[in-house]
Amino acid sequence: MWKTKRNVVAIMQAVFLTGLPFLEINGQSAFRFDIATLKLHVFGSVIWMREFYLILAATLFVLLFTGFVTIIFGRIWCGWLCPQTVLLDLSETISGAKTHRKTIQKLALVPLTALVSITLIWYFVPPAETFRTLFTEPTITAFFLVLWLLIYLELAFLGRGFCTSICPYAMLQNVLFDRETLVIEYDVSRDATCMKCDACVHVCPVGIDIKKGLSQACIACAECIDACLRMTEKKHIPPFPNYKGRIVRPKTFWLGGVTVVTAIALGMLLLSRPPVDFLLIRDNASLPPGLNRYSFTIHNNGGEKLTLDLTSPDTGVTLIGEQTLNVEPFSALHGTILVKSTGTLERLHLKISGNGIIINREAGFL
Repeated sequence: MWKTKRNVVAIMQAVFLTGLPFLEINGQSAFRFDIATLKLHVFGSVIWMREFYLILAATLFVLLFTGFVTIIFGRIWCGWLCPQTVLLDLSETISGAKTHRKTIQKLALVPLTALVSITLIWYFVPPAETFRTLFTEPTITAFFLVLWLLIYLELAFLGRGFCTSICPYAMLQNVLFDRETLVIEYDVSRDATCMKCDACVHVCPVGIDIKKGLSQACIACAECIDACLRMTEKKHIPPFPNYKGRIVRPKTFWLGGVTVVTAIALGMLLLSRPPVDFLLIRDNASLPPGLNRYSFTIHNNGGEKLTLDLTSPDTGVTLIGEQTLNVEPFSALHGTILVKSTGTLERLHLKISGNGIIINREAGFL
């Protein structure tokens, strides 16, 4: 039965999405966006907001991958992976009883949506900190309660209607589908032998009749296939509705190839980033002749604490200020340094070194 396979996929997805925030690499969440510092932790690395080109590259990859999956596999996301479908299916399973089914389902959604709400927060605030501050930090408490309320109202009262009327991805799929996209289709050639029991109609979560042809409201959940199979297996014939389409075709290879190339390019961009960045800017400050002030920022993109020495190879130059710098893992250090020159100097050269790292920067000197 397709239902059993979908349940397995749903459980795997739930375990992955709920467990990912608890996974730590180099002392940080495997995947989390830190709002306070505007940086994204990604499996042992960090992407700063200033590295927006990486966000653009990742967005391009996601769009291409989404297009590839949709064109080849149809609405597999909607029927198999979408949290909307998974949560509604789970709540319907819990509600099982024939009487008061809708009421029990809405009650079952209360703890489920609470879990979804707190899981979303874990992708911005570490789980340990979330548990510690959930009802003591007003901002986190407000976010949790608002998310919980919105998600619950959407699932409990809009439900499948969101899929058929509001979901932008569902509307996009109408444009991306072609004749060979994987869809669930009723076998019209065997219509004369159909038992007209309407079992497929009764189980459809979005209320369509698959016998009337393809519908843009179909989420490809395969409930109709299972319902029909329970009836047709008694007669030893295949179900009337079934998956139809061609997965292996030229478009699979060229579109998949473009997606893979984009993924490789994104990976190379991530791997080519230096472990440490050193930015230097001369401050426009009114100071005595021969004295300049500079602001610097050191970004540590790695998981180890760095101890760096700030020096200048220029002759006749004296640095005034802290010259031994400690930079915490996945963090940025901002500082200033005064530079005094006893000779004629047009360009100042500063160097940070330590932990096997040497970076040179230069800036104007007045």
